[in-house]
Amino acid sequence: MARLWSGKLLIQRHSAVLQQVRNKWINKIKVDIYPSLEERLAERDETEKDPKLYAPVNIGFTIDRQSRMEQISKRVEKVKSNKRDRNLEKLAKKWLLKVDLDAVQKEWESTTAPAHLKTLAEHYGIFSDLFGLAYFIPHVYMKVTYDYDENTESVVYRGNVIKPSEATCQPRVEFSSKPDDLWTLILTNPDGNLYDNDKECLHWFVGNIPGGDVSKGDVICDYLQPFPPRGVGYQRMVFLLYKQEGTLDFSKFQKHNPCLELRERTFSTLDFYREHQDEITPAGVAWFQSDWDSTLTNVFHKKLNMREPIYEYDFPPPYITAEKYFPVKKPFNEYMDRYKHPKELNKEILLQRLAKINPLEGDPPVLQFPSALPIDNTLPSWYKREIKRERLGAGKYRDLFRGRNRPPQIMDENIEKFEIEYETDRPKRHRY
Repeated sequence: MARLWSGKLLIQRHSAVLQQVRNKWINKIKVDIYPSLEERLAERDETEKDPKLYAPVNIGFTIDRQSRMEQISKRVEKVKSNKRDRNLEKLAKKWLLKVDLDAVQKEWESTTAPAHLKTLAEHYGIFSDLFGLAYFIPHVYMKVTYDYDENTESVVYRGNVIKPSEATCQPRVEFSSKPDDLWTLILTNPDGNLYDNDKECLHWFVGNIPGGDVSKGDVICDYLQPFPPRGVGYQRMVFLLYKQEGTLDFSKFQKHNPCLELRERTFSTLDFYREHQDEITPAGVAWFQSDWDSTLTNVFHKKLNMREPIYEYDFPPPYITAEKYFPVKKPFNEYMDRYKHPKELNKEILLQRLAKINPLEGDPPVLQFPSALPIDNTLPSWYKREIKRERLGAGKYRDLFRGRNRPPQIMDENIEKFEIEYETDRPKRHRY
């Protein structure tokens, strides 16, 4: 008995060692043959060929950065001073310590906000889509708000979602400025040009803004609310703030107000900056995301006087392996349905449906509990499954029932799982 037990242990250890060796070689084969997504993207990245040519360029204001040691020393000194404050410790222990959030917000805006905004803008692809290889550090913090109603307002943060119904009116834009400074404010949509995919849609343009008061600036293009069409998903709405060196002439970009012709709102931020790069400097950025809602139907029909565009995703045809004359370990009924033309399957179901319908009486009543009816146990398993699917109207048998004349259990979660698992009227994807 002891020998038998020791033999089993040796077999288990030997199999474990073989499994480790097998896994090691499988992982080696995967690494050597199948490159990772990071490796594939690196092969297509043209910037790796000449890093100096494609190096990003800062087109904004420079910043005087403190050394890392100075920042750490200030933080350590601040922590030590807080620990020495006995009154602060007592309030914290009694849960009576109050933190002024407005002061925290102001301190963040004056310290680390520009670096955080730059990182977020790079994450959303704003610099790459608007300025190409250029970027800037937003030193001027903008507060943008939409008045939804008398008691509610929608604040533009950094990528939050605002529905078109919330952004129908012109927003309020506030930022700190000296009285003699001049600014340019532009609201552009890099994803919303319906006529040219390489251009943007200009939603708002105000130039020569004195002292940060947007209401006193020259309206080059009036405000137009976001209008993302149905089916395109989220679109980015980007506010860009430029500081001017002096009064500028924007008559080239002047639009008739109100400008409701979308072709006239075609805009390119990169071309605009190249033309005025010696006279303006980007200083602030804010953005939000917006997607379709039901109010845009009236906007397209009544305000823009055009048909509402609707987009649908065109899925590629699913991959199907070549049909075999003798498939091994494949259910023949599902295998044959997979390679049939959809019209043939629809014809079979239609004939099966017409055979059960009396044209004078209409559809026969459906079974109230179709899964409770017994099935002959002598039938093969594949035939039992086909009977269940036919009674439930799952998979290719869905067209056996029309309208509300369907089995009541068809909306049950288990039935939906069953339908997905054994659906055969759609080809299955294969892993390879």
